[in-house]
Amino acid sequence: MSMVETINRLAIGAALFVIRGYQLAISPFLGSRCRFHPSCSEYASEAIERHGILKGAWLSIKRILKCHPYSEGGIDPVQK
Repeated sequence: MSMVETINRLAIGAALFVIRGYQLAISPFLGSRCRFHPSCSEYASEAIERHGILKGAWLSIKRILKCHPYSEGGIDPVQK
């Protein structure tokens, strides 16, 4: 495994760890506020696992910016 692959895997693992920590420690106290399915944190996890850290993070940021009180929400799966 190359150094770049190792760094990428570590970054993915760290991002997924932070997302899972949010899901377990913070999200239960905030309640269900996401207007989309899957939730924004589930979307972020899937996007990062499927597309890697850079593209996955970019897709996650775009999704989070769409999740606001004036959004209709709905079903918004991670792109293939």
